[in-house]
Amino acid sequence: MRKFLLLLFVFSVVLPAVAAKQYSYFRVGYSNDVFASTTPGTVLMGGGTDVDAAFQWMCQRSGNGDFLVIRATGTDAYNPYIQQLCPNENSVATLIIPNRTAASDPFVISTIQSAEALWIAGGDQSNYINYWKGTPVQDALNGLIAGGVPIGGTSAGMNVLSQFIYSAQASQGVTSSQALADPFTRYITLDRDFANLSTLQGIIADPHFVTRDRMGRDLAFMCRIYTNAWSNAPRDIAIDERTALLIDSRGNATVVGSSTVYFMQAPGAPQVCQPKTPLTYSDIRVYRINASGTFNLSMWTGKGGTAYTVSANAGVLSSTQAGGSIY
Repeated sequence: MRKFLLLLFVFSVVLPAVAAKQYSYFRVGYSNDVFASTTPGTVLMGGGTDVDAAFQWMCQRSGNGDFLVIRATGTDAYNPYIQQLCPNENSVATLIIPNRTAASDPFVISTIQSAEALWIAGGDQSNYINYWKGTPVQDALNGLIAGGVPIGGTSAGMNVLSQFIYSAQASQGVTSSQALADPFTRYITLDRDFANLSTLQGIIADPHFVTRDRMGRDLAFMCRIYTNAWSNAPRDIAIDERTALLIDSRGNATVVGSSTVYFMQAPGAPQVCQPKTPLTYSDIRVYRINASGTFNLSMWTGKGGTAYTVSANAGVLSSTQAGGSIY
């Protein structure tokens, strides 16, 4: 009996200690942290194949410090990839933060606070909202932004960097056809104010844009942002796969990669934006650029791109482009 009680005591001590470590951490490079001078900047990446030039741009702004990847699920696959692209970085590490307990862990917070560049991996943005928003992880992330540390994200990681967020809380992602047929479909869930990036205020961002035919759903997002009274002229940055937008602290944006970026602004109120009713939203201004163009987010004007408008009329999209292409 005494032996049984002793074993019970040992397990009662050991198991909570093991369970307390909710995160996973992987690091390559030097084990010591360095303090490097950083230059602010933001990368929005549209998912799919990663764009090498975007990470090299972030590394340049990191002062060759410690580059940290955060995610809710997945592996440390970014570590060797970034280290190869940025061999002068002091370290590259991945921190997997899979729940709100981990998002309050002192090691997790101090690791984020010590980073000279921060990347939010793809995955499921609902996890980032559910696990990280309102926790010390969010505070630490915004502390880095305030301190001038470059930050970026791809796919779901891109979604949560704009002020307004498609949070993907439903059982499946919303398609353009669903959103156009009913802009209040249960598959549209919105959130806001996770990352405090001044250049992305008043904006919702969406990745995989052309590849997954997301124009229709983005018009529905803008109509919902208007009806939520979040903005009277909603803006949208939509990025296709294999493409990234590099934004400096003044809002000057350049494109790297092999596809296109779309900057959209609604003129005001939608004509029809009601539950169980096809969307009518006219004259959404679109400016499309590729790697040869630039865009200033502060002025919301671009150079070297193509300007046109897109409209939804009773759920059907049309465009002023020759041939009527919405993209």
